Amino acid sequence: MARIGTALFSLVLLLVAAPGLAEDEVGWSNINEKGFELVVRKADRRMEVVSPPGPDGHIVRSYRIGLGFAPEGDKERQGDGKTPEGSFTITRLIPKSQYYKAFLINYPDPADAARGLEAGIIDAATKKKIDDAHTKGSTPPQYSDLGGLIEIHGMGGSSDWTLGCVAADNAVIDELWPHTKVGTKVRILP
Repeated sequence: MARIGTALFSLVLLLVAAPGLAEDEVGWSNINEKGFELVVRKADRRMEVVSPPGPDGHIVRSYRIGLGFAPEGDKERQGDGKTPEGSFTITRLIPKSQYYKAFLINYPDPADAARGLEAGIIDAATKKKIDDAHTKGSTPPQYSDLGGLIEIHGMGGSSDWTLGCVAADNAVIDELWPHTKVGTKVRILP
């Protein structure tokens, strides 16, 4: 009987002393069950975990982020410092990135490719490769004049310093890492 009392006392003490831990674990369990998407709101410098994904979803986590060094507007070409806008998918998880850990998104998309072809930034062969990659659900060419290698990565989200990526604090990436998979949807809004 003394053991049961001690165990019960320890459980109560754990729940009182660390309520955030218990709530956080339950929260991610529910999020994983329903699924989620990442929504980046550039104007607010926020990245949100929305569950379930889509218009009926609710914001269940929100983090401060940094963007490209010239964050206004949609990405147009390599080196412009803009973070792209649109709907993307994570195509690769990079556990040992130059920027801590990273989630690669499938930028550029077919709309970017069409715009780039029309503007003379890319040729028809590059547009076809981008379109084909999106049809297959794979990573499009990353070294075209439209830019590429757009990631959600660590190394700090307190300012706009990237070449077009979404940057967050390492602790944010660590929180997302075990839950985010290839195929996770990412919406980047103005």
